[in-house]
Order: sequence, then C-alpha cells, then structure tokens
Amino acid sequence: MGKTLKEFLEENHLTLNDNAKLLFDKLGLPKDILSKLEEEYGKSDKMSKSKHNTVDPDEMIEKYGADTVRLYILFAAPPENNFDWTDAGVEGAHRFLKRVWNIILENLELIKDVEYTKEDFKNLSEEDQKIRRKLHQTIKKVNDDIMRNYQFNTAIASIMELVNELYSYKNKSPKILKEAFENLILMLSPFTPFIADELWRLIGKEGYTIQYPFPEPDEEALIEKTKEIPVQINGKVRAKITVPADASEEEVIETALKNESVKKWTDGKQIVKTIFIKGKILNIVVK
Repeated sequence: MGKTLKEFLEENHLTLNDNAKLLFDKLGLPKDILSKLEEEYGKSDKMSKSKHNTVDPDEMIEKYGADTVRLYILFAAPPENNFDWTDAGVEGAHRFLKRVWNIILENLELIKDVEYTKEDFKNLSEEDQKIRRKLHQTIKKVNDDIMRNYQFNTAIASIMELVNELYSYKNKSPKILKEAFENLILMLSPFTPFIADELWRLIGKEGYTIQYPFPEPDEEALIEKTKEIPVQINGKVRAKITVPADASEEEVIETALKNESVKKWTDGKQIVKTIFIKGKILNIVVK
C-alpha cells in the first residue's frame, strides 16, 4: 500500500511550506508549472538543516561564481536580516554582472587609453552633465550606505541604477565613460572583487582595486544646473521642458508657452490658471 502524503513529507523532513522545487523533485512531479507559481506567489520557504533544504554554497559558486553568490547574498537583505534564497534572485545577480562586463567590453577601445582631469568636465552638454551627476550621486549614496549604515543592499541597488543609466547614455564621451567605468569598478570591488580586478586591468589600470582609494563624490558635479519639468495641460502631461535649476515660475511658464507641444494644446484657448511646484511640475489649466 502506498504512503500517504503526510507520511511521505514526514519521512523526508518536509512540510507543505518547504521549497516547492525540492518537493517536486522528491515526488518525481513535473516542474514546468513552478515558474508560473513563483511569479504569482514567490518563494517564502526558510532554509533549515533539519528540513534538508539548505543551499550548497560550493554548488552555487561552481555554477555562478563566487562574485555572483556574494553579490546576491549582500543584495537580498540588510546584513542583520534573514532572507529567502531564490534561484531567480541569484540568476538576476549573475545577469547584472554580465551587463557590467558587457558594457565595459563594448566600449573598451573607446576608453582604454583615455586620460582625464577635472578641467575636462567643464562646459559639458546636458546629457554629459546628467550622466556625470548620476555617477557622483551614486558614489555619494554608496559611501553613505556602506560607511554609515552598512546597508549593502541599497548600495548595490544604487549601482544597478547607475548601470541602467550608462546603458541609456547615447553621447558616449570617452572621458565621461572612462571616469564612470573606473568608479563603477571601484564601487563594485568590495562586493565582487574578482570581476572588479579583471575589469580594472582590462581598462588599462595596474594592480588590484583594493590598492586604490574608494571613490569620493565630486560635490560640484552633484549640483543640478538644469531641471526637466513636466508640463501638464488640464492635468495631462503634454511636454517636458528643460530650464535652469533656479528658474522662477515666470521663466518656466514663458519657456513652456514657447514649446510646440504646449502651444498645440493652448493656442486659441484661455489660460484660466497655472500651478507651479518649483523644480517638479507646471500645470496649465485652459478652457
């Protein structure tokens, strides 16, 4: 006579809340529906030696590399918290490191022999200013999170945001990219030292990242010289305008009314009122 499900679970030290993949493996059931279940419900099982559902670190390191495993563990939760191990999470960390590797290699010939000084970053285009500001905002955030609060997960999240911005950066100024890549690698070094050291040498630097100072933000780069302001017409965004960061309400309205997209919705209509939140948004009410 076959065992009951309850007997099977007890014999294999499992509960219904345990890792679904392990349960499916034990029962010999197809696992093709797991991805849908995980997308809808996620995984909430706790690892425990008594339940025989722990993750083998050697197996994970062999599959993904030590840097990926370390990055995932530090990114998953603050160091004082427990977290649930998920295959999707470690695979996401692996994909992120591949993105870092790829963007640097794709631009390697452009930046490898480039040198720069702070003087090179004066009179930059709007896009160059924006990406450089994002770089130094990230450096500041990572410093604060690591040095003051030991919040490695939020530091890593900030670095991920920077990488996304670098992928969107169209101008590809060699000096801007060289500064960004150097600092990106140094910020990643405490979390992923092996890939950081390899990339460090690939971009033409000597030695190991641990021998170099951790990045410090350029306070001047943090200053926003311009702001992008959404312009709403009767509550719907119809345009975005770029104005000096300290522009007055009158200057913003004047710039907005010269914008072709705004003119399309305001020409021939009466402006009833304007609502301006400095540095945030302009709403024009017409009838």
